[in-house]
Order: sequence, then structure tokens, then C-alpha cells
Amino acid sequence: MLVHQDILAVPTRGRGLVDVSRKVQEVVAASGVVTGLCTIFVQHTSASLVIQENADPAVLRDLEAWLSRIAPEDARAYEHDAEGPDDMPAHLRASVTKTSEVVPVSRARLALGTWQAIYLWEHREAPHTRNLVVHVQGV
Repeated sequence: MLVHQDILAVPTRGRGLVDVSRKVQEVVAASGVVTGLCTIFVQHTSASLVIQENADPAVLRDLEAWLSRIAPEDARAYEHDAEGPDDMPAHLRASVTKTSEVVPVSRARLALGTWQAIYLWEHREAPHTRNLVVHVQGV
């Protein structure tokens, strides 16, 4: 069994979704794994990961709007605001999404569907560099 792990530093432009599929696929290719699993983990509490449609950008805009309604920025609503008014809403948004995703590897490629992509979802207003641990194992 082959096991390969790498850490990707992904810059964000602030709140929004960043397609990391290509970067993750590069790690899969470097792993030598033909059939197996790829786990992607974000090492932060105010960002998350989702697998979502990559064809219509309106989907991503609607997701962002929906999540903003669930966890709005409202300084009066939260006790925790150590890093500003978007701090606690970012933690809430990350808590209802995911910190990791697992994608099958088939024929040395991520086995994503036709319209699927892996997104890093930045929940903070300011740009950040987020670390993703990409772990690939298989044969």
C-alpha cells in the first residue's frame, strides 16, 4: 500500500469559495496511487471544505448568501469577537460545513462527478492563507 501526504498552502481573497481541485489532483498524481482514497483536511476553525457544483457560479453565490443568513455578522449577537465582527460568524459557518472531505481515487485521478469540484470555503472577510492536509493512500 502506498501512503502519501502533503500540505497545500492556499491563499484566499477573503470570504468566498476557492476551487482547490487541481491542486489536490496534483498531490494525487505525485502519490503514485492508482486506486484508493484521498482525504483533504483544513487546519483552521474559520474555513471549511465542500464538494459542490463547478458549472454555474450562481450556485456558489447562493450558498454564500444562505450561509450568511444562518450565521449573520451581528456584533450584538455573539460574545466571541476577539478578531473582529466576522470572527464568531466564521466559526459558526465552519461548524455547519466540513473540515474534511474524502474522495475516491480511480485510475490515478480524483473520482469527482462531472460537475463537482472541491472548494476551500473562506469564512473570514480578510484574505488568509489556509493549510490543507492532503492524504492519499491506496495501491
